[in-house]
Amino acid sequence: MDEILFEVVGAVGRVTLNRPKALNALTLAMTRELDARLIDWAADERIAAVVVEGAGDRAFCAGGDIRALYASMTTPGDRFSATFYREEYTLNHRIHAYPKPYIALIDGVVMGGGVGVSVHGSHRVVTENVLFAMPETGIGLFPDVGATHFLPRIPGALGMYLGLTGARLRAADVMCAGVGTHFVPRARLGELVDALAACPVEDCLAGFAAAIDRCFAGATIEAIITALEAEGTEWAEATRATLAAKSPTSLKVTVRQLRAGAALDFAAAMRLEYRLCQRFCADHDFAEGIRSVVIDKDNAPRWRPASLAAVTEADVDAHFQAPPDGDLTL
Repeated sequence: MDEILFEVVGAVGRVTLNRPKALNALTLAMTRELDARLIDWAADERIAAVVVEGAGDRAFCAGGDIRALYASMTTPGDRFSATFYREEYTLNHRIHAYPKPYIALIDGVVMGGGVGVSVHGSHRVVTENVLFAMPETGIGLFPDVGATHFLPRIPGALGMYLGLTGARLRAADVMCAGVGTHFVPRARLGELVDALAACPVEDCLAGFAAAIDRCFAGATIEAIITALEAEGTEWAEATRATLAAKSPTSLKVTVRQLRAGAALDFAAAMRLEYRLCQRFCADHDFAEGIRSVVIDKDNAPRWRPASLAAVTEADVDAHFQAPPDGDLTL
């Protein structure tokens, strides 16, 4: 079975991510095929727009192929992870700069790498079944695939909250955060090849966003945790517990990443992410997080260092240095 399908319907180039049993997780081959087809369609005058969707009824795309990344990181000398991220980030940049309407039909789960092939497009159409998250800190990584650029641009401190906690958003939240641009019920998705429908969404996050802004405005993860302690609500305590389970290194790097990302253009954000991902692939926590959540499924990661206090500024600085094979070229 082909992992990704392409067809032309009238003036629309249609893409289907076709790994429904794997929640349409992106493989390197899918990334390469999609990138090549986008290049072709950008130059094809017959194609007016591109529509991307996921096969099945469970997910648009739940992320990247982290099993393959785990195998690479645990095989000495294997360079797959460097290749995967270089080509994935190049694809993210191409989508961001695409000269034609790029319309993602987000029905079901969209996380990690799935966000990278949707949120940077001109239109993000979500259904009532959408489930959005950037859960990378929970597997010892950092929010990538362009999160350095888009999370700091979400109103208030919501982007920092999402990047640090991996919190999951449903349809109304996704719309209010600006991650989605249009809402359409699943039953009407078939009508969107030629025309997109928009639906106004009530500002459901107004009250909740105020608490997020208070607590996640701090310059450091320690300040954020202190603010949550001072907030003293059930939500704040649950959020503090969520952060306590994340990789301490991921949390500290993510705060600096997202603060820096507010001032970066998209290409610079992707170059920064390539630096970060290469360091994370060489370190302990990312492989350990995948082991815990995906391989052994014991949900008991052994982070190194195990506490925020043990993660030094020098440790964080090291993640922002150029990798041995050089920076990403865009």
